[in-house]
Amino acid sequence: MSAAAVAGLPANVVVLERGWLSSNNILAIGADETALIDTGYVAHAEQTVALVESALDGRPLDRVLNTHLHSDHCGGNAALQARYPALRIEIPPGEAALVERWDEEALSFRATGQSCPRFRVSGLLQPGTERDVGGLCWQIHAAPGHDPHSVILFEPVSRTLASADALWENGFGIAFPELKGEPSFGEMAVTLDLIERLAPSIVIPGHGSTFTDVEAALKVARRRLEGLQRDPTKHARHAIKVLIKFKLLEKQRMSRGDWMAWVRETPYLAMVCARFFEGVALDALAQEILAELVAARAAEITEDEVRNL
Repeated sequence: MSAAAVAGLPANVVVLERGWLSSNNILAIGADETALIDTGYVAHAEQTVALVESALDGRPLDRVLNTHLHSDHCGGNAALQARYPALRIEIPPGEAALVERWDEEALSFRATGQSCPRFRVSGLLQPGTERDVGGLCWQIHAAPGHDPHSVILFEPVSRTLASADALWENGFGIAFPELKGEPSFGEMAVTLDLIERLAPSIVIPGHGSTFTDVEAALKVARRRLEGLQRDPTKHARHAIKVLIKFKLLEKQRMSRGDWMAWVRETPYLAMVCARFFEGVALDALAQEILAELVAARAAEITEDEVRNL
């Protein structure tokens, strides 16, 4: 994790670059208000609070904006709200009712075998509007594909884009709706076209380092998207691998029994296996994909444990 001002960004914007378990956090420190875009995963919530406290140097955090409600982007909301009781949290409108009644199944937390503590919402990030964030005016744009309700934020003066999981330097996030049989590769392509039209000079992705060669990143993303459209099974297999790796990043080590129990109890894994790998047992598929992670030196299996590397 690193916390630093980045060349090319507005002087009052600090990027807290996190590991892959947590999304990056973007802190905007204005004269009258402080705001944070995305808050990471619950397992890192204590660190998130400490990083924000350090960067604010005694000032309160006034507002959180979530680009979307995957657990690695909003898992620190509750801890920050506990630390700053007057904190306002704003989310895209599509899942506001689910948050209001706290439907963990519909919000995907339970389905993916992940966690997110309950938090209170104060407002909505309506696409097509603008929002003052730390003294800067950011445009809110709908960015479906990775998540149907996701938004990205664009500051037109510095041409800074907070791209969430719509665009990374070397790809993008899983197209989760596709895994459920809801076509979204096309929406992902439309979002990439939107980013090209915005023509950002600097991109702060949801994961990975801030980058400026946006043209190259878009080329990589489009090539990858074309490959996934040709072979959706490849995308499904990658999704299972990502969910397994995420759990290992969270737990660091699990007994082999606990790991297999998690596999069997995680609805998303069973759903993807049934839709894309007909006739293949989930246990066997998960073991095969875990072996791929071991071969890539991203995990280790011992007699008793499965470990993250």
